[in-house]
Amino acid sequence: MNTPGALAVRNETSVPRRNRFSVTKGIVIAFLSLLVVTQVYPLLWLLLYSFKTNEEILSGSFFALPGSPQWINYSSALAGGRYFRYLWNSFFVTSITMISVILLSSLAAFAISRFRWKYGQAVMLVFLVGMMIPMQATLLPLMLIFKNMHILNTHLSIIFPYIAFSTPISVFILNGFMRTIPHEIEESAIMDGASVFRVYLNILLPVSVPPIMTVCILTFINIWNEYILAATFISAESLKTLPFGVNSFVSQYSVNYGAIGAFLVLGALPVIVIYFMLADKITQGMVAGAVKG
Repeated sequence: MNTPGALAVRNETSVPRRNRFSVTKGIVIAFLSLLVVTQVYPLLWLLLYSFKTNEEILSGSFFALPGSPQWINYSSALAGGRYFRYLWNSFFVTSITMISVILLSSLAAFAISRFRWKYGQAVMLVFLVGMMIPMQATLLPLMLIFKNMHILNTHLSIIFPYIAFSTPISVFILNGFMRTIPHEIEESAIMDGASVFRVYLNILLPVSVPPIMTVCILTFINIWNEYILAATFISAESLKTLPFGVNSFVSQYSVNYGAIGAFLVLGALPVIVIYFMLADKITQGMVAGAVKG
């Protein structure tokens, strides 16, 4: 039986726990609020920037609202910046890269994590070393290779390096997840007559959708915003990707800062839309890797 004295002691010990919980909760909320401000504010500032005139931008009032929204900045970004042409090039290059990376990295992760062969860890080590190679160190060798292959100044000259630099981290993510899948699943499928490719296609890939979505968004963001390789290997105006559109508003004697802001907003819009479309899958992939790996 619970005596009054025991109930009093229980109530006294429960109060500090609630206080500690509220303090912890307050610290977490404060930290998340600071994170939201630091991440969201640059986007809001860029949005305001895109509606200002050059005079308002150069005045140094970063926090001021535009006196009159300059919608002409967006018209200039769409027309003068060749937005749709660069947008198509970026979508084409990014889509080919993403499909290739998902196919190659999933096959490599499947072979490393599910096959019992003595060179599996050595192959994984090669991919880990590939994550450490800086992109800038490969510019000159790739320039000479692509020149001899006669693919310089084509989309292939940037798609191949994009695939090469995106595959190691993708293999690392998928390999960590596939190792957590029980081997009994594929063993029972093989006993029922399924081939290795069928096990990969119908069992491993559907189960690995969350980390694959994580790989998709990471690859998409990296390739969409990449500038160095594209500036080195692409010179034809019709083949350039979206980051090059900013140069259209910079001349020898003047710079249209408002149009640059509008172009940057339009360039970031596809990334934001795709991120929110895949946000749930990305969270699932990261949680699965954190808990199971």
